[in-house]
Amino acid sequence: MSGQGIGRPGASGVAPAEAYDTALLDLDGVVYAGGAAIAHAVDSLAAARGRGMRLAYVTNNALRTPDAVAAHLTELGIPSEGEDVVTSAQAVARLIAEQVPAGARVLVVGGEGLRTALRERGLVPVESADDDPAAVVQGYGGPELAWSRFAEASYAVARGVPWFASNTDLTIPGARGIGPGNGAAVEVVRIATGAEPQVAGKPLPPMHRETVLRTGARRPLVVGDRLDTDIEGAFNGGVDSLLVLTGVTDAALLLAAEPRHRPTYVDADLRGLLLAQPEVVPADGGFRCGGWRAAARGGRLLLEGEGDPLDGLRALCGAAWSHAGDGRCGLDAGKALALLGW
Repeated sequence: MSGQGIGRPGASGVAPAEAYDTALLDLDGVVYAGGAAIAHAVDSLAAARGRGMRLAYVTNNALRTPDAVAAHLTELGIPSEGEDVVTSAQAVARLIAEQVPAGARVLVVGGEGLRTALRERGLVPVESADDDPAAVVQGYGGPELAWSRFAEASYAVARGVPWFASNTDLTIPGARGIGPGNGAAVEVVRIATGAEPQVAGKPLPPMHRETVLRTGARRPLVVGDRLDTDIEGAFNGGVDSLLVLTGVTDAALLLAAEPRHRPTYVDADLRGLLLAQPEVVPADGGFRCGGWRAAARGGRLLLEGEGDPLDGLRALCGAAWSHAGDGRCGLDAGKALALLGW
């Protein structure tokens, strides 16, 4: 049962790896951070594959090619091929190809992943606003991306050239912490030109369409760490989702989530693919999960009980989301989260 948009997380009597045919996995903050695998990711993904679940890696990061991403995953101990990877570069390249003439030039501000995806669609990447581009596209280019690239994009966009962005994630998790993402770079050009780009990546429909076309998933489960891309993208696509707490989203953000940002399931990490997801049930004016009971009262979220802290968080989600209805929960959750160690 999906928990999206309702008052509590959903439950699954069997492990998600057995209930869904395909996991649509985000990468940064879910499978790896920087160059290293996140704890339990390698073993959990191998076990999920062993139970018959197809693994597809769906990322808003347009920097690397699918083959390069697959090679990195394989090096980490997660055997993968380029066809297992879907990127926002591929989604935006399809979007551009549908709107410009075949063989058109496209000014690229980003990495090799964008250039490869454009060539796949028969488009020609160029470097300058003076190369007569039919479109401008921005994607994450890494921390070394030169400031002059933003200037080239701004010159072309100011001349009326259609502008596209692979995604608008403001941040990206890395080995040293949270850094600025492609959305921050897009803001530079937006400020300089006053224009608005067409965006392809999660949570918007072009990315969901690209994922379905490339994976053929019939009963997918979106797995991510971000409410505003992964979970909202699943919500927009009408599919279930699993939020893992290994990346951007923390417990406080989860409790405050509005309906489109509420995941179906919540777990600590990718081991959640292998575990039945417990029920969150109404109880005594609040919600119970495992040995915990949570309620909204007096402007605060209250929690009592013992057991798995994740069950306590799930119960708190029930209390917070039910109280908030179609909005965001603004109740004080500090003491309740402290009791769980968050």
